[in-house]
Amino acid sequence: MKTSILGLFVSQGGVPKLPVESLFIDDNGCFGDKQNDLKHHGGVDKAVCIIQNSIIGELQLKGHPITPGSTGENILIGGSNVGELSSGTIIQFSELEIQITQDAPPCKTISQSFNQGEFTLISHKKYPQFTRWYARVLKPGTVYTNEEYKIIN
Repeated sequence: MKTSILGLFVSQGGVPKLPVESLFIDDNGCFGDKQNDLKHHGGVDKAVCIIQNSIIGELQLKGHPITPGSTGENILIGGSNVGELSSGTIIQFSELEIQITQDAPPCKTISQSFNQGEFTLISHKKYPQFTRWYARVLKPGTVYTNEEYKIIN
């Protein structure tokens, strides 16, 4: 199975985040991306938000209107299994290297991505396999849509 970036997303605050072809990421976060709620988002240990395409796909099959970028992620990856990522996992891209630090707890801001506003479907506490993740930057760099990556546990 090919492990690659399926989408990169930024916004000037809020969701959905919009697609871009490339994205520079360092300790300060993703270039061109801003968060409205700095108490809960951003910072060194939350420099980037990542989600697996398999999670979005499974939720879409259940009828949820979730789409890439709609839950605030910066990187959408394909080719990894649901539940394969966890805190401490390192992901290597050609330039960028990140380490997952913690789950990204969902909030009502992303409720439009779910039937009846069920944003807790991507809550790590309730559904550990369906998790968005925050990561810190170990090595800054630019990533590109369709770029391959490697998971190191």
